Amino acid sequence: INSKREMGKITNANISVGISDAFMDAVKHDRDWETLFPDTTDPEYNKIWDGNIDTWKAAGHKVNVYHRMKARTIWDAIIESAWASAEPGVFFIDRYNKMSNSWYYSSIQCTNPCGEQGLPPWGVCNLGSINLSKFVKDKKVQYKELGRAVRDSVRFLDNVIDDTPYFFDENKDQQQSERRIGLGTMGLADMLIKMELAYGSDDSLTFIDELFQFICVEAYAESADLAKEKGSFPRFDAEKLLQSGFMMQMPASVRDEVRTKGLRNVTLITQAPTGTTGTMVNTSTGIEPYYFWEWERTGRMGSNIERVKVYDDWVKENPGKEKPHYFVSAMDLAPEGHVKVQAAIQKWVDSSISKTGNTPREYTVEQTEKLYELLYDLGCKGGTTYRDGSRDTQVLTAKQEKKKEEPKAVITTFAEPKARVRSTVLRGTTYRKATPIGTAYITVNCDGPNPTDLFEVFINVAKVGSDVAADAEGLGRLVSLMLRMPSALSPEQRAQAIIAQLIGIGSGRSLGFGKNRVMSLPDAVAQVLQQHIGTPVSETHSANLPDEEDEIEEAGQLDLGLAPSVTSVKPDICPVCGNVTFVNIEGCKKCFSCGYSEC
Repeated sequence: INSKREMGKITNANISVGISDAFMDAVKHDRDWETLFPDTTDPEYNKIWDGNIDTWKAAGHKVNVYHRMKARTIWDAIIESAWASAEPGVFFIDRYNKMSNSWYYSSIQCTNPCGEQGLPPWGVCNLGSINLSKFVKDKKVQYKELGRAVRDSVRFLDNVIDDTPYFFDENKDQQQSERRIGLGTMGLADMLIKMELAYGSDDSLTFIDELFQFICVEAYAESADLAKEKGSFPRFDAEKLLQSGFMMQMPASVRDEVRTKGLRNVTLITQAPTGTTGTMVNTSTGIEPYYFWEWERTGRMGSNIERVKVYDDWVKENPGKEKPHYFVSAMDLAPEGHVKVQAAIQKWVDSSISKTGNTPREYTVEQTEKLYELLYDLGCKGGTTYRDGSRDTQVLTAKQEKKKEEPKAVITTFAEPKARVRSTVLRGTTYRKATPIGTAYITVNCDGPNPTDLFEVFINVAKVGSDVAADAEGLGRLVSLMLRMPSALSPEQRAQAIIAQLIGIGSGRSLGFGKNRVMSLPDAVAQVLQQHIGTPVSETHSANLPDEEDEIEEAGQLDLGLAPSVTSVKPDICPVCGNVTFVNIEGCKKCFSCGYSEC
């Protein structure tokens, strides 16, 4: 629950907490809750434990109770962590299983990293997306062409199942027994703009309901046709499948078609974030609105303002005019609006949805709780929120108690200390080190015969002239200055002091594991210095982390220089191009300058 509150502890994975209906009921009625796990000494544990605690208990196997507390205590921890670090998200696992088409032969036990695809043991993600922005003409949806694209996509994804080189036989057996696919969309925000519908408005919600019903019905019709042509998935049982919560809300025509023709795929619709693919084809990602309309890009020729294509097209056609109401960004929309859009789409998605409810910086913990409760009340299978700034205000400083003023000491001045003069020729070693912001080349020069005779450090990373390169050069200069200034400490002792300050500094991402884990550029420099002087690299990297008992407060952040229209957004520095346009969207960071995405 609290893993993402320590920056760099877990990276490249989103955390979701499985929430049962019983737990939500216990929260609502302020009842106790037990945290438990199977007794691992049970001889059947390694044979039959599949992650389903209810099945384990029903079979009469022993469980160990580790804690007993108010359910509200756990719920509050989830909400507070989501408010502070944008994670964990929630995964309403009982609701998922009640709606699941595979309920009668296999329960859903987990999700993929972004939360849109619930899976049984050894289940497989097989996802694809349609660009909705390509199916609008004269403010109207081209439903005939869209329907054809949906049907072709279902057939394509079904073919992928048979052409996939599976690494584990268990994956192959599971996938070919149920043929689970997940067709989704990108470009919803572009489509709404082209139709002049404001994202999240009542009119847009009505349209979204109709649109995704159409996509779902077409997908199921094609899967039924495929079943007639090639056969249903091996575990298909018409009467049982039609009793799933999802199929019971489907139109009667679809249910009749499944009953008579069969069904090729147990599930068909999944709404993925499409962070990389959406950016690649220059459209809005997943079902999200745009995060902002324009940003500042810095290059060798200076800075210039770049815009989202659909907005840039409008500006060129309407110079000097005020942006119309249907250009709605993620931060323009009320947080509840994000949830309502997700709920409207969830009705027609047999798997789940990756969607982020963006909230303003001043959003409170109590408001975050109400948003998570709204997700549950409106029938969503899960979700997450992202409070603006919750991941970029992570510079923490320990509060220090004010000490009583001591008598002022008499200060004796000395001659200004000067750094040691650099020789014309120095010998050193250059280390190539992968870091979260790119590959760094760190040169350590010595002015003596031993590796401990450190004199200076040069740090090169990213393109010359970029913000990243400037920060790296500044860090190298400060380290070098400390090594060269007169001191009672030896160069090795000063290096140890530098290492103690830099080791363990975390950032928004990290690379590697254990002793090879690099949490930030400063952490990489510390590791190189350790390697150079022969000190073992710390496996925990915890030397400079704050005490758990210390009270901490958020330090202020620098203005990163976005265009005036997006100054409320606080992007990071992109590890590829070095521009300050690396934004967290849908639980995944992507760059608006070069298109790089972590997902």
